[in-house]
Amino acid sequence: MPPNAGEDEQDVLEEAATVSEALRELGHTVYESTFTLDLPKVTADLRALQPEVVFNLVESVEGSGRLLSLAPLLLDFLKIPYTGCPAEAAFCTGNKLIGKQILKAAGIPTPPWLTPSTLAAEASQAESWIVKSVWEHASIGLTENSVVSGESGLAEGLRRAEASAAGESFAEAFIHGREFNISVLGGPDGPEVLPVAELVFVDFPEGRPKIVDYRAKWHEDSFEYEHTVRSFLFPPEDAVLLQQLRDLSLKCWALFRLRGYARVDYRVDDQGNPWVLEVNTNPCISKQAGFMNAARQAELTPATVVNRIIADSVTQ
Repeated sequence: MPPNAGEDEQDVLEEAATVSEALRELGHTVYESTFTLDLPKVTADLRALQPEVVFNLVESVEGSGRLLSLAPLLLDFLKIPYTGCPAEAAFCTGNKLIGKQILKAAGIPTPPWLTPSTLAAEASQAESWIVKSVWEHASIGLTENSVVSGESGLAEGLRRAEASAAGESFAEAFIHGREFNISVLGGPDGPEVLPVAELVFVDFPEGRPKIVDYRAKWHEDSFEYEHTVRSFLFPPEDAVLLQQLRDLSLKCWALFRLRGYARVDYRVDDQGNPWVLEVNTNPCISKQAGFMNAARQAELTPATVVNRIIADSVTQ
């Protein structure tokens, strides 16, 4: 990992430590390896190891999320079993525009979007927009300035994003409302939706967008991090909404033919309508990550989670 790696990349080391500890607890012998663009070396190393299964934690290659499907593609070529979704699902969800097109075609609600080439024709679809990276995840490129309005604001936001670490970008209609993460874990009886988590924006000042930007996710000393709180507690009147979120998450699982584990991110508008933002087929499972927090709410240990991911991934 490069010395200037961002907090999101460094977090993968904690994730690897969590998984390695769980695998050893389960009685497996563990070898940790880095996936790079030196594919002949990676191939030779894998053939020499002849692993029973690879626990795939690749979220980017050479700092680029665009290449995350390379790892499962190579493992398919080598006929080595691996955890998580197939390469096709990794690509289709890794590119947010392709993912949204598939969701829309299946009748699953996802916010309208536009690209730099369609800006002039579609800027009037929404009052405000959030500019996002097409390929990068982990809130890379997201700041409080990512929420924009008007054609000129959109154009400037897209130009700014294209020039940043976010790279190729698009704009999504910004849904004012609540934000939810739904974690799904494979199991012997099919995928299980873990306890629903809401990200609550506490005491955000007027005018500050209520979004989970890079600072909220990774900068522990920031206002955004300290005031974005994960909650698993809901009033009785949220029962119908929570069931909608569970049902939609299972539809996403089936639509993209997922396996092992996944997370679906939502915004819910002021009328109570849920909108799928994206499907994350390789969510972080370090001990402090949202997925493991949801697992703890379901009284599942990291070893149990890891064991279920392996069992669901390699038997399909």
